[in-house]
Amino acid sequence: MQEHKKRIDTMEELAVAIGVSRPTLSRFFQDPERVSKTSRARIAEGLERVEYVPNFFATRLNRKTTGMIGVIIPYLNDLFFTKLLESIERAAMEAGFTVITQCSHSDPLIEARAAETFMSMSVDGALVAPLGNHSDMKVHDRLRARMPFMLFDSRPKNMPDVDFVGTNHDQSTGLATEYLCRVGAPPVFLAMPRVNFNAMERENAYIAKMNELGFEPHIIGTEMIQDIGLFEAHGQAVLDREFAAGRLIESSILCVNDRVAIGALRAAASHGLEPGGKRMGGLRIMGHDDYPLCPYTVPSLTTVAQNVDEIGRTAVSRLVGAIHAQQMPEGQFVKLLDGDIKVRESA
Repeated sequence: MQEHKKRIDTMEELAVAIGVSRPTLSRFFQDPERVSKTSRARIAEGLERVEYVPNFFATRLNRKTTGMIGVIIPYLNDLFFTKLLESIERAAMEAGFTVITQCSHSDPLIEARAAETFMSMSVDGALVAPLGNHSDMKVHDRLRARMPFMLFDSRPKNMPDVDFVGTNHDQSTGLATEYLCRVGAPPVFLAMPRVNFNAMERENAYIAKMNELGFEPHIIGTEMIQDIGLFEAHGQAVLDREFAAGRLIESSILCVNDRVAIGALRAAASHGLEPGGKRMGGLRIMGHDDYPLCPYTVPSLTTVAQNVDEIGRTAVSRLVGAIHAQQMPEGQFVKLLDGDIKVRESA
């Protein structure tokens, strides 16, 4: 039978139960090396006899840092950001920091409130994947003035001098465009309504690469089709309209991201088309990002993988270095990482 441990809720009660002073106990939870070996042993033995969980914030009151990094992401229901956040959290844990995550839910007001929350919590630094040019620059300027701050994944034009790590969209989209031109017809670009900064960068990169290769760019999907959302539903609606009119059924289609491409695959299936399957013509569909579900779509989705692990590691490493230095290093830091093609069945 498991021994029932006495529950203790406050550090004062714990100090009495163990037989050490309250200041000694506080120093132990801040850094065990700050107390003597004898006291460490007594506290460790005492903690085995009771049920006590130290208050995260109370143990940090007298520290110069809170040991926390704030992270703002734009979507919670997007597996790409789930994967990116995992990379950030792992790198932060290895560096001895706790990650506090807030989601802007695609709303500039919520994004601003998240930044205010981080300032009120006195986090040591912040990593932000901003919504884009709709972000509240005054709030971000205040955040930047209060703590080390850098952007990841998306870099709006109205924050050109902020440290940034993300994907080299010129390279990654150019790579996808070249690939589709090599294996089939020059691709059509299935875009999004122009509210997403990364999407606009990829659209511009597609245009530049097509011009470089001597082909005429062909872009569809820049306008919202009713109020159906920006991702899977958008890709499905745009291509359903095209396929129903007999257009693009034997074309190469480069989608702005994998979520749009998943919608495009559904549109193809509903019209009896098999992307990548020569038996049903020359239709090819390709995405961008290497969304975790890409290997499991039918057909599996050919795409360009972003180096998510390196984005997370680099962002945390740069931020932690700035936290320890108490300020951002001189000179802007920008790191753009290349993408890699993942060839699967759809193209």
